[in-house]
Amino acid sequence: MLLERPHAPLREATLPQPVPGQGQILLDVLACGVCRTDLHVADGELPDPKLPLVLGHEIVGRVAGLGPGAERFKVGDRVGVPWLGWTCGVCVYCRSGRENLCDRARFTGWQIDGGYAEQTVADERYCFPLPPSYDDIHAAPLLCAGLIGWRALAAAGPAERLGLYGFGAAAHLIAQVARYQGRRVFAFTRAADTTSQSFAREMGAEWAGSSESAAPEPLDAAILFAPAGGLVPLALRAVAKGGTVVCAGIHMSPIPSFPYDILWGERTVRSVANLTRRDGAEFLELAGKAGIRTETERLPLARANEALERLRSGALRGAFVLTPA
Repeated sequence: MLLERPHAPLREATLPQPVPGQGQILLDVLACGVCRTDLHVADGELPDPKLPLVLGHEIVGRVAGLGPGAERFKVGDRVGVPWLGWTCGVCVYCRSGRENLCDRARFTGWQIDGGYAEQTVADERYCFPLPPSYDDIHAAPLLCAGLIGWRALAAAGPAERLGLYGFGAAAHLIAQVARYQGRRVFAFTRAADTTSQSFAREMGAEWAGSSESAAPEPLDAAILFAPAGGLVPLALRAVAKGGTVVCAGIHMSPIPSFPYDILWGERTVRSVANLTRRDGAEFLELAGKAGIRTETERLPLARANEALERLRSGALRGAFVLTPA
């Protein structure tokens, strides 16, 4: 499925078979999750995508071929391909363990063709072995919703009372991780979205309600998965002094002005950018041990446009996953 220009529907296309280059592997795509970042690319909210482009960066694939110098995996291995697809390895960020901030980084499904396809290629250094306890469909959301959620949870610090704003693919995984770690989870959704509120309670939230509502008690930290800047002042009002508000999306609508008193008291607002390979290794190991459950709806690849539109409207429970015919 090919994106030829922002705001245009994806179209089915027959492309030449991808050829793995130096250090790359050829993959038969088994499944690819549908992420809100795919929407940001398709809607032109992320600048300068490679066009035409194959979206998709939650890829589960089977190694079908090896490029020159590729030796980390063998043909037949099952691997996961995440958002971070390449970094320079030599800049100050890469050399200090912050490759997620590399100015020259390239990303799967943005500057690199992704997994809305039957085959793709990926740099083997940025691929992950997957926990055998997950089948292809249920492994796919771990590769972005899980990984970015994991990094956002780390940014929230040792918060016992954790608020999650927006309860979709990432939040439903991180709520389970937080409960596994002994934290208390409070979920905030659109006022009328009782379905998501019920889903949040199923995933371990002890309270779920409207984002406009006051939290039942002060929070130690809040993570904003919904890309709505208007949530930042609401979350600041919800966290106690010394609390942290984490903006977990790669794109967010403008943040409105707010009075200084809701930031005062050593409250912090911070963002999370991308992921590192260390994040991936840590989270995938924990997910297997903790038995984190992914709620998914499978759709055939040909219905990618439907998946994106339903994601845009919020009509999902968990995550959509596309599979080739």
